[in-house]
Amino acid sequence: MSAAATRRLTTAQALVRFLAAQYTERDGVRHRLIAGTWGIFGHGNVAGLGQALVEYREAMPYHQGRSEQAMVHAAVGHARHLNRLSAQAVTTSIGPGATNLVTGAALATINRLPVLLLPGDYFASHAADPLLQQLEHPVEADVSVNDALRPVSRYFDRITRPEALLASALQAMRVLSDPAETGAVTLALPQDVQAQAYDWPEEFFADRVWRVRRPAPDPAELAEAVRAIRAAARPLIVAGGGVHHSEAEPALKALVDATGIPVASTQAGKGALRHDHPADLGGIGHTGTAVSDALARTADLVIGVGTRYSDFTTASGTLFQHPGVRFLNLNITAFDAHKLAAGTLVCDARSGLTALPEALAGHRVDAAYEAEYRTGRARWEEAVEGAFRADDDSAVPTQTQVLGALDAVVGDADVVINAAGSLPGDLHKLWRARSPRQYHLEYGYSCMGYEIPAALGVQQAAPGTPVWALVGDGTYLMNPTEIVTAVQENLPVKLVLVQNHGYASIGGLSESVGAERFGTDYRHRVADGSFTGAPLPVDLAANAASLGMDVLRAKTVRELREALATARAATRPTCVYVETAPPSAALPAQAWWDVPVAEVSAREAATDARAAYERAVADRRRHL
Repeated sequence: MSAAATRRLTTAQALVRFLAAQYTERDGVRHRLIAGTWGIFGHGNVAGLGQALVEYREAMPYHQGRSEQAMVHAAVGHARHLNRLSAQAVTTSIGPGATNLVTGAALATINRLPVLLLPGDYFASHAADPLLQQLEHPVEADVSVNDALRPVSRYFDRITRPEALLASALQAMRVLSDPAETGAVTLALPQDVQAQAYDWPEEFFADRVWRVRRPAPDPAELAEAVRAIRAAARPLIVAGGGVHHSEAEPALKALVDATGIPVASTQAGKGALRHDHPADLGGIGHTGTAVSDALARTADLVIGVGTRYSDFTTASGTLFQHPGVRFLNLNITAFDAHKLAAGTLVCDARSGLTALPEALAGHRVDAAYEAEYRTGRARWEEAVEGAFRADDDSAVPTQTQVLGALDAVVGDADVVINAAGSLPGDLHKLWRARSPRQYHLEYGYSCMGYEIPAALGVQQAAPGTPVWALVGDGTYLMNPTEIVTAVQENLPVKLVLVQNHGYASIGGLSESVGAERFGTDYRHRVADGSFTGAPLPVDLAANAASLGMDVLRAKTVRELREALATARAATRPTCVYVETAPPSAALPAQAWWDVPVAEVSAREAATDARAAYERAVADRRRHL
């Protein structure tokens, strides 16, 4: 190879230059594949990637994080909002910086969302063993703490020589851009290799476009799907996150308008139809609406589109109860398409949904079925109005009234982010999604601490869009640190901080399974060892203010509405802090969820819960 055809750079410099030249393209629209790099520097990456990011800072934007896990969440939020067509990288030092990536990597891979992880690693030369923060394994010298990332990564490699990057970097980009394979990708970078120079082929740094495929349905599978739909009297579409990732919402609407088949949505799929579409039934499963779950119990054909059928969606196998129910799954991954012994359409969601109306040639569900589900959704809308309504503006709001106040403030383009606690259940049942990207729930991993950093990633992906992070007190205490990054980068995210003095969701679950809410309140310990005393004197609003946010305290429904309107108009990070009244039981779960209960116990609460559990589990079906 001639000198003119190479460029001498360190491994880290070469990697940054390479990443800056990668693009995705779908439907003729090009996106930068790695839009920026999040980083916290330590001895494992500061002299390698840290130096490279300084050298090429005009080509690769850099974002300073405060928590390694949070940086991954921010990158995942960014990728999800951009329909997986653009991702971000995350670099950390070795040791705790690297192991702090594991939770974020699991979240990304479970949700099928791309993120590139670049943790530092031990010396490949072993010249300085054991170095600071190195794991010494007595029989496997090539093992490091980064190997903890293997099971939660869709692709993993340790780059022990500079030239190994040539093949591995291309494989990493292939996986990140592949809609059927994407997730967390890890390139572990020994710190000595990061700093080593090599003569790199110029072709390595040329612009490279990764075309995101839209595979069409197989004709035989399509014909079989059409036969199944024509034969069904009570078909139901379950819309999952794949509808959004494929930008298939218009195609779904066209199919529904043509056929009258109703749509229920998973947490990831909510918003696939606008909330006021007459065939939109809202959420499905344990946190679903009454109308969705009622139709699911009587559906004879369930058409899953881009869903992986988690236990919340299937009510732990108890939801789909029609004696002859069958499943038809449209999914880009055969792994998910074959679940529940389904007939399959292995294809891109938009391609498959576009092909169905023409193939169905005017087929439509019976008018009585349409009238039934429209009546059901009207009844549920009345329940939503009741949950949102506040008859006394001077009262302390309930959590559902907080959502009602926010519902009245947001516009179609606003994004609402949540992940864990009691809020996902209320949001799935109640939220009126006005646009495909408005409802942003991370419920594949349901990771406390996701919301604030994800809001930063979404705000970067959609400048000028109001982005709301809905956070309970338990979640806030897990991971508030990226508030500092929001202030540093002037990202005007809006934080709604709901204080209910404990883990409300798990408290309710604890009570239902006979664990008596033990260990779920934020209260003083009393003499018998329980936590049932007065609420702790913790001021989370003051904490948010200390991290640089503007904070608005709302004590009543009226003050809450005013604070939310002020926050929406704000041009810098703003927190609305509200302490909520005890929740009402007006909208309980509409379907079961399997959390095994102690089979034997001396406590009445547990024995009663076990009896209820055995009654519920008897309804489980194996769909074969």
